[in-house]
Amino acid sequence: MGGRKLFGTDGVRGQANRYPLTSEVALKLGKALVKVLKPNGKGLKIVIGKDTRISGYMLETALSSGICSMGADVYLVGPLATPGVAFITSSMRADAGVVISASHNPFYDNGIKFFDGNGFKFDDEVEKRIEDLFFNFDFDDKDPTGIHIGKAHRIDDATGRYVIFAKLSFPKHLTLNGLKIVIDCANGADYKAAPEVFSELGAEVILEGVSPDGVNINDGCGSMYPEKLSGSVKKHGADVGLAFDGDGDRVIFCDENGKTLQGDEFLAICALHMKKERCLKNEGVVTTPMSNVALEILFKKHGIKTVYADVGDRYIMEKMLKEGYNLGGEQSGHIIFLDDINTGDGIISALKLLSVMVKTGMPLSELRKIINPYPQVLFNVDVPYKKNLNELPEVSKKIAYFDEVLKDRGRIYVRYSGTQNYLRVLVEGEDACEINNIGAEIKEEIEKGFGIEK
Repeated sequence: MGGRKLFGTDGVRGQANRYPLTSEVALKLGKALVKVLKPNGKGLKIVIGKDTRISGYMLETALSSGICSMGADVYLVGPLATPGVAFITSSMRADAGVVISASHNPFYDNGIKFFDGNGFKFDDEVEKRIEDLFFNFDFDDKDPTGIHIGKAHRIDDATGRYVIFAKLSFPKHLTLNGLKIVIDCANGADYKAAPEVFSELGAEVILEGVSPDGVNINDGCGSMYPEKLSGSVKKHGADVGLAFDGDGDRVIFCDENGKTLQGDEFLAICALHMKKERCLKNEGVVTTPMSNVALEILFKKHGIKTVYADVGDRYIMEKMLKEGYNLGGEQSGHIIFLDDINTGDGIISALKLLSVMVKTGMPLSELRKIINPYPQVLFNVDVPYKKNLNELPEVSKKIAYFDEVLKDRGRIYVRYSGTQNYLRVLVEGEDACEINNIGAEIKEEIEKGFGIEK
């Protein structure tokens, strides 16, 4: 990722209407995308979807203009989850897909990310080529004219197509009859599809976060606020709660007691069930260094390999494809079932876990007992800029000291967010009090190193 000026770990991100998330940038990115795919653009089909942010209209129009100006055709699906756009792109045999979303970020942020014709996120090399053209190619007077300019089309039934596709991931001989489910769609991209999927499969559905107005996406709702989901599950006496993020590629669960599941618990339940049903390819699961050490211990006990990839669902996917695995995910709730879809999908992930509940007849509170996660402290430090930690000797020294203190009893993992100016810190160990104290000292040293006033 070194030397990249536009793309982060999940596309181009920033505050909408401020560089790099301006109409001018979006238009030029659309041009560069087409030129990378095919110099004259003729015959290209590119799908564009978005979440519910007010700035989505602006960026969608600019991207469409850039793409059409290069001779390619655009297919607009409107508000649709990231995995839904990936599915539509693949099923239409389109050449690429674009999602306009900043996922779990506040409404005033936005992002642009690209998919290839098979619904996979572009790799770093393709994004680098787009970026090089963006900065170095002079598009003036080179665009097609006359009948060679592209057209824009609208796909009115995109949500319905995606609903049918998602339901096919749930075993045909099962239903969700008798289950009461609270669903929080974060006022985001899943606000139409998710209620239809779960109600059509027979569940009694209690809906929250399904009234987007352009500015309320992720606002006190969705996967960023599991405590709200927990309260609703207990209030309604539901069997399970599901909270999606703004672009619908991940899901957070809570059990019937209102206790939130970590992504590692989700992976543990599904991996062991898939191994039992002999459908876990290569008997391995791909995850990241952010996963709880208890997950690797559990997998080892059951003969499952733990395979590590860099943080970010795109890197998990790359490892899965390269080494032949069909299950992978992160603690954040990004789970990839590669036999079903080529990206993280909150709805399909939820259906997979619900199918285990239905097959076993066990409540989620019982299923989750198969793993006992180590205590973890995970926090973000909002930093003014991203600086190599080697240039912060006192911070590095403090982390090294506590690494030595924990030794085999825990670990410390520090990294910058790929989408925001955050330094993420994970401290894990056997003793909750000890790791809380360690986390507090590291945070204090980081703030001191960056000159952050409390």
